[in-house]
Amino acid sequence: MSVTNPSERQATFCATLVDEWVRGGVTHAVLCPGSRSTPLALALAGRPELALHVRLDERGAGFFAVGLAVASGRPTVLVTTSGTAAVELHPAVVEADQGGVPLVVATADRPPELHDVGAPQTIDQSRLYADAVRWSFTPGSAVAFPETAWRSLGARALAEATKGPLGPGPVHLNLSFAEPLVGVPGPLPAGRPDGQPWHQTVRERSGRSVLMGLVRRWPGRRGVVVAGAGAGPPEQVLALSERLGFPVLADPRSGCRVAHDDVVAAADAFLRQDDVAAALRPEVVLHLGSPWQSKVLGAFVADAAAAGAEVVGVDPYWRWADPERLVTTHHATDPGDWTRFAIGLLHDVVDPGEWQTRWRTTEAAAQRAIDEVLAGEAETGSGLSEPGVARWLPGALPEGTTVLAAASMPGRDLEWYAPPLAAPPVVRANRGVNGIDGLVATAQGLAEGGEGPVVALLGDLAFLHDVSSLVRPLGAKERGSCTLLVVDNGGGGIFSFLPQAGAVDPVRFELLFATPQAPDVVEVARGFGLPAFDVTRVDELAPTMEKVVGREPLAVVRARVLDHAANVELHERLHAAVAAAVTGVQR
Repeated sequence: MSVTNPSERQATFCATLVDEWVRGGVTHAVLCPGSRSTPLALALAGRPELALHVRLDERGAGFFAVGLAVASGRPTVLVTTSGTAAVELHPAVVEADQGGVPLVVATADRPPELHDVGAPQTIDQSRLYADAVRWSFTPGSAVAFPETAWRSLGARALAEATKGPLGPGPVHLNLSFAEPLVGVPGPLPAGRPDGQPWHQTVRERSGRSVLMGLVRRWPGRRGVVVAGAGAGPPEQVLALSERLGFPVLADPRSGCRVAHDDVVAAADAFLRQDDVAAALRPEVVLHLGSPWQSKVLGAFVADAAAAGAEVVGVDPYWRWADPERLVTTHHATDPGDWTRFAIGLLHDVVDPGEWQTRWRTTEAAAQRAIDEVLAGEAETGSGLSEPGVARWLPGALPEGTTVLAAASMPGRDLEWYAPPLAAPPVVRANRGVNGIDGLVATAQGLAEGGEGPVVALLGDLAFLHDVSSLVRPLGAKERGSCTLLVVDNGGGGIFSFLPQAGAVDPVRFELLFATPQAPDVVEVARGFGLPAFDVTRVDELAPTMEKVVGREPLAVVRARVLDHAANVELHERLHAAVAAAVTGVQR
């Protein structure tokens, strides 16, 4: 389904929201007359399942909606036009907040191009109700908002209004509509085939019966566990995988990337092959903790969901860590508690079948191919590489070391190439917003706070960006050990993997994206009075790290690696080698 006519697209967007609200059990909607809200008004009026109540005064309409929600025990949808009409709902929103009454407040708004130019009936409506709502969202123009997110938006609004961590209350959707406002909706994006909302949400107290139903029907089905940061105790994740017969696709931050037959570390590498991904397509995807960074793995799960796979997410913090909006059921509970209860329902370890064997042989072939390529690199003396450092580092650190990985290429290379180990290090990352800001300070804070020794794996730009954090008070006595392993490729190497690298003139690309810097990493570190070392070969890296990790309060090791072009070429060779190896296994 793809609608391009603007008025038809707006109408279809609104009809999809309303369809999700009906699927989610909404039976009442309150509407105040207005022009800008026309697309949503028509969509509500077009559903006979809804009792639509029209009220003249917005303030009174708001409290009328509160009464409906209290009486029915279901969320009420409340719609106004833009400007002061939206403002007049504030008293009722505050009452719903304090009273724990579920409302979906949908305020129509002028499109972005009419803001800040004196257009009539136009105010800033984003975050209009401040902290009085459980959740607020401004998707921008309904014409531009992607149709793949329409159902998710409608379902999430109900979930936030009814099952959020603070209990029931109001939510606010600020929806921009452009003229012409009257349109006929086209075919809606496909919903869940069972008529259920796009997302279902299970809170801990009410979730055990749902969990029992899920887990007891999963054995014997083709499934995978995607484990990220916060997945729960690794031993429980692995025990659950053994009882379900599901391989564990383990992000290094999950703690699950251990030496185990069913642990998969090279998923990003081998799922790039369409035929391999198709052969490994699951019927069930269990997400524990945060998602991987890998877009390849994200696309793999998206394809599985499009083919009808059940996608379950477990996260206690109501973060909705689901960028592709694929999760069918959110379990808002602690993953450790969830896996422990699930294990209790499954008493037997399943014998490895064809499904597990296929994953195991594919993973083994991929790991051999990666080793062969990187060993060849070392033998030719071509110098250190970013994938090589990421593959070597986790297994070469003292027991108890914590690795802080930058969320740029170092973090990706660690995710893609770090092998399963008997005792992997703890891996952390500033993945809240995936930036490179403050990594030097974060690493020092981890060390000072008792984690350690700490090794920060970061690029030269991330190091220089936070260079002021190398300043320490005179006489300061650090309680931990922090080593900054700076992978120096002469600028922002990650941009060489993006379309800009081929679409922009090379000189301009260097200026705007790669941005190599004049200061020398080692000289900068020594200027702050820190021990700093330069390594250019694989055989230099281990003895240099041994000198400082766990021994120096703060030290810098600069690893000079391949330039941007050679780094891209090495990644391509790794992908090609893995493709050849795993394609042979699948035949």
